[in-house]
Amino acid sequence: MPTFFVVIRRRGPEWDPARPMEEQTDWPAHAAFMDGLVDDGFVVLGGPLADERRVVLAVEAESEAAVRATLARDPWHAGHLLLDSVDAWTIRLDGRRATRPA
Repeated sequence: MPTFFVVIRRRGPEWDPARPMEEQTDWPAHAAFMDGLVDDGFVVLGGPLADERRVVLAVEAESEAAVRATLARDPWHAGHLLLDSVDAWTIRLDGRRATRPA
Protein backbone atom coordinates (compact mmCIF):
# COMPACT_ATOMS: atom_id res chain seq x y z
CA MET A 1 0.00 0.00 0.00
CA PRO A 2 1.42 3.43 -0.90
CA THR A 3 2.62 5.63 1.93
CA PHE A 4 3.16 9.35 2.10
CA PHE A 5 6.67 10.68 2.66
CA VAL A 6 8.01 14.15 3.37
CA VAL A 7 11.22 14.83 1.49
CA ILE A 8 13.63 17.67 2.23
CA ARG A 9 16.13 18.63 -0.44
CA ARG A 10 18.62 21.52 -0.35
CA ARG A 11 20.86 23.40 -2.74
CA GLY A 12 23.87 21.46 -3.88
CA PRO A 13 27.35 22.39 -5.13
CA GLU A 14 26.21 23.17 -8.69
CA TRP A 15 23.57 25.69 -7.56
CA ASP A 16 24.47 29.22 -8.66
CA PRO A 17 23.09 31.61 -6.00
CA ALA A 18 23.36 34.52 -8.46
CA ARG A 19 20.67 32.97 -10.70
CA PRO A 20 16.98 32.32 -10.12
CA MET A 21 15.79 28.72 -10.18
CA GLU A 22 14.54 28.90 -13.75
CA GLU A 23 17.99 30.07 -14.96
CA GLN A 24 20.01 27.28 -13.33
CA THR A 25 21.80 24.88 -15.69
CA ASP A 26 19.70 21.89 -16.79
CA TRP A 27 16.47 23.63 -15.65
CA PRO A 28 14.37 22.34 -18.59
CA ALA A 29 15.36 18.71 -17.91
CA HIS A 30 14.74 19.04 -14.16
CA ALA A 31 11.38 20.78 -14.68
CA ALA A 32 10.25 18.10 -17.16
CA PHE A 33 11.32 15.34 -14.75
CA MET A 34 9.44 16.90 -11.82
CA ASP A 35 6.34 17.57 -13.94
CA GLY A 36 6.39 13.89 -14.88
CA LEU A 37 6.46 12.91 -11.20
CA VAL A 38 3.40 15.08 -10.60
CA ASP A 39 1.62 13.57 -13.62
CA ASP A 40 2.44 10.07 -12.33
CA GLY A 41 0.97 10.88 -8.89
CA PHE A 42 4.33 10.48 -7.14
CA VAL A 43 4.64 14.14 -6.11
CA VAL A 44 1.50 15.35 -4.33
CA LEU A 45 2.81 18.78 -3.25
CA GLY A 46 6.16 20.46 -3.60
CA GLY A 47 8.05 23.71 -3.59
CA PRO A 48 10.76 25.80 -2.00
CA LEU A 49 10.62 26.98 1.59
CA ALA A 50 10.84 30.70 2.37
CA ASP A 51 14.64 30.54 2.67
CA GLU A 52 14.75 29.34 -0.97
CA ARG A 53 17.63 27.04 -0.04
CA ARG A 54 15.44 24.05 0.81
CA VAL A 55 12.63 22.30 -1.03
CA VAL A 56 9.89 20.18 0.51
CA LEU A 57 8.07 17.45 -1.37
CA ALA A 58 5.09 15.43 -0.19
CA VAL A 59 5.24 12.19 -2.16
CA GLU A 60 3.29 8.96 -2.35
CA ALA A 61 5.36 5.81 -2.81
CA GLU A 62 5.67 2.19 -1.76
CA SER A 63 8.81 2.71 0.34
CA GLU A 64 11.62 5.05 1.30
CA ALA A 65 13.87 3.11 -1.08
CA ALA A 66 11.43 3.83 -3.91
CA VAL A 67 11.48 7.54 -3.05
CA ARG A 68 15.27 7.63 -3.06
CA ALA A 69 15.53 5.64 -6.31
CA THR A 70 12.99 7.85 -8.06
CA LEU A 71 14.64 11.12 -7.01
CA ALA A 72 18.07 9.76 -7.97
CA ARG A 73 16.91 9.92 -11.61
CA ASP A 74 16.41 13.71 -11.36
CA PRO A 75 18.93 15.54 -13.59
CA TRP A 76 19.57 17.87 -10.62
CA HIS A 77 20.20 15.02 -8.13
CA ALA A 78 23.48 15.40 -6.22
CA GLY A 79 24.40 18.48 -8.26
CA HIS A 80 21.84 21.24 -7.90
CA LEU A 81 19.84 19.48 -5.18
CA LEU A 82 21.02 17.25 -2.34
CA LEU A 83 18.69 14.91 -0.48
CA ASP A 84 18.57 15.79 3.23
CA SER A 85 15.82 13.50 4.49
CA VAL A 86 12.98 11.16 3.59
CA ASP A 87 10.47 10.56 6.38
CA ALA A 88 7.29 8.47 6.39
CA TRP A 89 4.30 10.67 7.15
CA THR A 90 1.11 9.57 8.87
CA ILE A 91 -1.77 11.66 7.54
CA ARG A 92 -4.36 12.29 10.25
CA LEU A 93 -6.04 15.36 8.76
CA ASP A 94 -6.82 15.68 5.08
CA GLY A 95 -8.80 18.71 3.97
CA ARG A 96 -8.62 17.69 0.31
CA ARG A 97 -11.50 15.26 0.81
CA ALA A 98 -13.53 17.27 3.30
CA THR A 99 -17.01 18.39 2.34
CA ARG A 100 -17.25 22.15 2.66
CA PRO A 101 -20.52 23.86 3.59
CA ALA A 102 -22.08 25.86 0.78
